[in-house]
Amino acid sequence: MKRLFDILCAAFGLALLAVPLVLLMWAVQRKLGSPVFFTQVRPGLAGRPFKMIKFRTMTSERGPDGELLPDAQRLTHFGRWLRATSLDELPELWNVLRGDMSVVGPRPLLMEYLPLYSAEQARRHEVRPGVTGWAQINGRNAISWDEKFALDVWYVDNRSLWLDLKILFLTVAKVVRREGISAAGEATMERFTGSAKLKSGNG
Repeated sequence: MKRLFDILCAAFGLALLAVPLVLLMWAVQRKLGSPVFFTQVRPGLAGRPFKMIKFRTMTSERGPDGELLPDAQRLTHFGRWLRATSLDELPELWNVLRGDMSVVGPRPLLMEYLPLYSAEQARRHEVRPGVTGWAQINGRNAISWDEKFALDVWYVDNRSLWLDLKILFLTVAKVVRREGISAAGEATMERFTGSAKLKSGNG
């Protein structure tokens, strides 16, 4: 049932948003250059890697050493607007249609985080990652990693079609209000370096 729901939502969304997507591609090309899309390998169901696709939100500016400048310096006003409105996430509907992702589920993070999860936190990979999720409507990037993972695991244990519909409805409200876009002092969210609870226990 969930997979059918995902396919219908993604197909309908891509068809409905075809013209806006083309306009966004043109705007990204004009303001940020090529490539228009940002792709990155992320862990999916059971931690299996897949290529997630989003609209590009940063420039490719590099420092004198040839390394990319910090995210905060490469994130333009236009890029911030794309993130604030979550329009940069729309291409992920293609990932949903392919079966890499679900419309609703824990957000796919970085592959390098996998060995840092506790056994409980790793349960977030028992379901497909989502375009939006329970953590996204309960703080998004403005809450701690431990809080975010606890919300992800709660979703895994309580998921249902009705909960997915509720999350989609509340996601629209959050996007309109532009809440929880970034953590304090960060362009988006600080890097995850391991569970705070595990660190305190090992200290």
